[in-house]
Amino acid sequence: MSTSRARALTSGVLAAMILAGPAATQAADRPTPSGYAVPRYVTLKFGKVNARAGPGDDHRLLWVYRTKGLPVQVVAETSEWRRVCDPEGGLAWVHKRVTDGRRAVINLQNRPAPLYRKPKAGAEAAAFLNVRAMAALDRCEKGWCKVKADGASGWSRQGALWGTADPPQCR
Repeated sequence: MSTSRARALTSGVLAAMILAGPAATQAADRPTPSGYAVPRYVTLKFGKVNARAGPGDDHRLLWVYRTKGLPVQVVAETSEWRRVCDPEGGLAWVHKRVTDGRRAVINLQNRPAPLYRKPKAGAEAAAFLNVRAMAALDRCEKGWCKVKADGASGWSRQGALWGTADPPQCR
């Protein structure tokens, strides 16, 4: 692979995010107040989001998220509140109005993550997603996920970037 042909992506710019497929599927065995499956991924809609110890404004403030578009995983919900797992493993409750159904991923590896031109082993890298950089998740299929950031796009193995693994990320 030619290094000059593969561009590194910056963490400062989050590409416009695209809705990703089956977030609207209802969990048949465990209906939720929203009607959406749990766990599921969403993003934070604002650059300042209060994280609370319980589902309500009367619960203790744990911390404040300060990253618009941060991917989080909804692991429980009430009619108005979502318990989310963040990329650092933190669990907290946020109000449903501060979440967005659009999907994003973040590179938590200690090196840039290659984004391949095709969804197959041995494909040439089209770009690299820098450490701690976020990208919009377009779709996942057959164990690969297509992501977009800074005008570049490519495929990553499902689970290689935080925000693509199906199982709950926090316990």
